[in-house]
Amino acid sequence: MTTQSHYQQAIVFAAEKHTEQGQTIPGTGLPYVVHLSNVAMEILMAAPHTPDFRLDFAVQVALLHDTLEDTSATPEEISRRFGMDVAQGVLALTKNEVLPKTEKMPDSLKRIRALSPEVWAVKLADRITNLQKPPSHWDHAKIAEYSRESIQILQELKGGNAYLEKRLEEKINEYKTHFV
Repeated sequence: MTTQSHYQQAIVFAAEKHTEQGQTIPGTGLPYVVHLSNVAMEILMAAPHTPDFRLDFAVQVALLHDTLEDTSATPEEISRRFGMDVAQGVLALTKNEVLPKTEKMPDSLKRIRALSPEVWAVKLADRITNLQKPPSHWDHAKIAEYSRESIQILQELKGGNAYLEKRLEEKINEYKTHFV
């Protein structure tokens, strides 16, 4: 199967799941699939700069990264449709809702670090994509906290993908203009 086929298979599944929820990008009226395709685009741009990068795998994980957290999809369903490796990657990128808020990100980052650099790359790409203009209902404290969390992600995933690390560092610096 080609990268394009992997992409199409995953984006259709993710779009169906997120549409069932009526999910849009917070603070916009845009369908959630725009966020997913932006994360995948970051992966596609990073691949030529990353030796031994498993692009097909990374693209599918990128497109599916929020399906467990935000939709009715199950790890078993993702494993059946996309394979165990993809399901494990998506699961690592999914925050454990049982944990207190302060432990969710550190726990997810620990699980991400236990997997391949492609999963690290998806987390970096996701945060790059999320560092747009904050939703209008966020106050300065929420924006500052999101920036601090972005720095934590960058520090914890250092060495996973130099291209995306540089992109995230640039986005963090741009994002600071929203709360200074």
